[in-house]
Amino acid sequence: MATDVAALIQRIAEVGRKHPSLPDLRAVEPFAHYFDADGRLQETRLDVRDGAGTRREILTRFLLLNAVLDQGPDITGLRRMLIGVVNALYRRETRILHKPVAFFQEIGLSIDSILAEHEAVRKVRAAVWAQENQSNAARYNLFMDNSRQVLGYAIFRWGVPLALPYLLEKDALRKNSNTELSPTLLLDYLEQYASAEQMAEAVKSHPRYGLGKAIGNKASHLFAKWLVSGFSLTRRTDTAWGKLSYEVPYDSNAGRVLWRTGYLLHWASESAYQHRSVLQLGRGKGATIYLRVTNIRGIGAERELDKPVLAAYREICLEHLKTHRTAPRKVEIQRIQHAYLLGSKFSAADFDDGLIYVGTQFCLNHAQPRCGTCPLRDMCAGYNENTSLITKYRT
Repeated sequence: MATDVAALIQRIAEVGRKHPSLPDLRAVEPFAHYFDADGRLQETRLDVRDGAGTRREILTRFLLLNAVLDQGPDITGLRRMLIGVVNALYRRETRILHKPVAFFQEIGLSIDSILAEHEAVRKVRAAVWAQENQSNAARYNLFMDNSRQVLGYAIFRWGVPLALPYLLEKDALRKNSNTELSPTLLLDYLEQYASAEQMAEAVKSHPRYGLGKAIGNKASHLFAKWLVSGFSLTRRTDTAWGKLSYEVPYDSNAGRVLWRTGYLLHWASESAYQHRSVLQLGRGKGATIYLRVTNIRGIGAERELDKPVLAAYREICLEHLKTHRTAPRKVEIQRIQHAYLLGSKFSAADFDDGLIYVGTQFCLNHAQPRCGTCPLRDMCAGYNENTSLITKYRT
């Protein structure tokens, strides 16, 4: 069956609106007073001071750290570990979000907390994770790149995002040591960019303030998603900091869903994906084809867009993402859904949350996913027409 991309995008966004994927900030003890009795974030009090920074600033620092750490095999486990470590450190008055240098000053305590929380999460999550992924519980490891060395992990993955607000503070003091520091140093820096997309790029690539290899493109866009849409922490109200102002942070869940439904093959051929090493023959689990989702970024569509969709795509690039000064000639696959969402009630966050929900609850990374109850089953090419899209590929 031909993939109805408009209907598929709409359905994914609808699913995402019902099932948002957000860190549980209420479980972070330093944020307890940020929420009302009903558990809602007190948005009208985000600019209230909390020590050296505002609530808005402290939450932004946490979300940046969370986005970096989210680059692992088990989102649920990673978020539990992060919350556990932050709570453990704050109970010992090591206030790493309010005073980031404390993470390094108390590095022994920081390391011990990471190890202890990792072990606690492993005991709860390893068996569940192994069953869902048809893997071995002994392989459960939340440290990036399957590392077993906690020091390198702690400094690289935790230390780098925590060092950014600290460096901004030091630079501000160097410029004018007699001026009181802004309580929104990190936000001030982030919001200077013309769009949330430009900000996401700078978070990774800025020569002085970029996190470099500590953060992937997926994670930097996840941070933009949370900052703009998930928790509405940005003070910018213009279109270039609105609901379509950042790319969808494609990850393995997103790529798997979009491949199996036929969405990606609607826009380019299998050979085109293989040429760009999106498809890597024999490198997936069990000698399947490995789908390296991060390589999709930047690939142009082979199929032409209808004129109204093309006009919407150009508006997205010029006014929302602000990645072009003149109408783009190339249509990049990773941005196409924005054109279909333009004018709708849905955001890029809704679309991404839909992909996360389907990818983690139904479209699992093995040959027997839960297709029978998947909310996309009636429009999925892999389920209805070509089962090899499910059986032959892994992310």
